[in-house]
Formats: sequence, C-alpha cells, structure tokens
Amino acid sequence: MERDRTLSAEPKKSDPENVKVIEWEEFEQELVRLWSLSSALSEAQEKKQSLQRKLESLIEVEAESLSRSNELEEMHQKLEARKMVLGNMSRHSILAVEDTKKKEEQLSIELRSLLVAGTALSVARKRLEESNRLLSTEKGYVRLKNLQKMLRRRQQHMISQVSLLYPVKFTMGPAQEQELDSFPNTSRSGNSARFKPANQGTLTILGLHLTMLPFKMMSFFTNKKEVQKSATALGYVGHAVLLIASYLKVPLRYPLRLGGSHSYIIDYGPSVEATSSDLSSNTVVSTDVKHVEFPLFLDGQDTTRAAYAVFLLNKDLEQLLNYIGVKSLGPRHVLANLKELVRTIQSVDYIDT
Repeated sequence: MERDRTLSAEPKKSDPENVKVIEWEEFEQELVRLWSLSSALSEAQEKKQSLQRKLESLIEVEAESLSRSNELEEMHQKLEARKMVLGNMSRHSILAVEDTKKKEEQLSIELRSLLVAGTALSVARKRLEESNRLLSTEKGYVRLKNLQKMLRRRQQHMISQVSLLYPVKFTMGPAQEQELDSFPNTSRSGNSARFKPANQGTLTILGLHLTMLPFKMMSFFTNKKEVQKSATALGYVGHAVLLIASYLKVPLRYPLRLGGSHSYIIDYGPSVEATSSDLSSNTVVSTDVKHVEFPLFLDGQDTTRAAYAVFLLNKDLEQLLNYIGVKSLGPRHVLANLKELVRTIQSVDYIDT
C-alpha cells in the first residue's frame, strides 16, 4: 500500500495535474498497452523510413526524368536546327543542280559551235592546202599572176572611167590661193622629184578650182561663188574617192556620205565632251563612241569643222595611195593626191606589180 502510494505520489510531485493514477490491478494491462503502442510506433517509424526511402528514390527518378527531358528538348532543338540547315543545303543543292544544267546546256551549245567551227576550219585548211598545192606548181603560179593582171586591168578600166567622169587637169590662169603650187611626180618606191610646170597652171577637177582660202578665213566679203565652187569640187573628189575605193576593195577609214556640194565625211573616233556647272566646279569628261559627221562645205558651217573634213578626205586619199605603194604628197594636196592616185593606177607598172 505504501509502495502504491509512493508510485502515485511521485508523479504528483512532478506534474500533479497530468498524472494518471494506475491501479496495480490495471498496471499489467497498461504495460501491455504501452508495449503495443511502442511496437506500433516502431512500426510506424519503420514505415515512415521506408516511405521516406521510396519517396527519395521517386524524387531521384523524377529528377533524372526531368534532366533527361531537358536533354531530349535540347536534342530536339538541335535536330530542328539541323533540319533547317539541311533544308537550306537542299535548296542550295537544287539551285546548284539547275545552274549546272544551264551551264551544261550552254557548254553543249558552245561545243556544237566549236565542232561546227572546227569542221569549217578543217574544210578551209583543206582548201588552203589544195590552193597551196596548185600554186606550188608552175601552172598554178602563172594562173594566179594572170588572174591578178586581169583584176588590175579591170581596175584600170573602171578607174579610167572615173578619171573621165571627174578629170583632174592643169589649167592656165592667174595665181590664186590654191591647194598647192606645184604638182610632184611620185614614183611607186616613194622617191619624189618635184617640178613646176612651165605654164605655172593650177589643178582643177571637172573645170573647178579647189580654193583653200575660205577654209582659212571666212568673212562677210568672201566670194560666195568661190565657196560654192569649192564645195562642189570637194563633192566631186569625195565621189571619185568612194568609187576608187570600191573598185580597189579598200574600206575607207573615214567613210563618206555623198550629197553633191553638201557632202559629209564621218569620223568614228570617240568624241570628248566636257561639261561643268561653274568655273570652280570639277570638270566632268564623258566619251561618246558615236560617229561624228564633218561637212565638206562652208555654207552655214564652222570653218574649223570644214577644214577638218578636208583633212579627213585627204587622209582617205593617203590610205588609197599607201594601198598601192605610193606616198602621200602632203595633207593639203587633195587634187594632187587624187591625180597621182589615178596616174599610178593607170600606169603600166601597176599591172606588173
């Protein structure tokens, strides 16, 4: 009894409000219950630990899954980028294939043209070899010389018609401002022996003098008839030069556009034009490759352009003289160069050369 009191008194000292008094008869039951509660708590803790381990493993699996999902997303993005790159490469490849096909077609066309040109070259080479073979014999050379003489005689005949159409002759008269003072006799070798005729005549074409004074200075008091006669004479010379060049098969460096006394000569050299907004601005120079026409007359024209046209006409005569192996007599001797051209072609030496 005292022991029970002692047991019941001790908790009262510690916490008299919460102390539960257990009777001795119930102590065993309470002990069993306490033991069962302890066992249940132990099982609960074990379950808790087991659940904790499972939960940690699930968290690890989820983290691993999330990491792999992120990696998979990155791989998907890389795959899309590679698909875009492959798409671009595919388009470039298609364009390259089309370009290659076009180039192949162009190459095939050029190859066919080359084959045609090669065939034509082969045919021409065979003809040349045949011609060389024929010329290597004595008969072939003689035949060639005969054909050349026939051609020269034909040229002589045609140019004699030109000389009859536009005769260049000496005429008696007072000294004027003519294109030349004397008429040189030039040989085909280029050596010239100048002489002055005893009558001191001047050259005319179809009876017209080629007066050079208006081309030097044109004024209000200039004789209009002389200007018109000079323009007509230059038209005659231009027509004669054009006919002789066609008979000799020589393309003129400066072509002519005939119009009688209002003829023009064409210069295909580039003309330079300068334009400036003011004196202080930079000058802009532009080249024009179009042809320029210069008048062979003075009626309403600039004397400088007309004089340059006469110079170009004399250049055409110089070209024809050089073609037959004769030197020009000078840049101012238009009628003299024309007469020397006709005289040389009508000489006997022209056929034998």
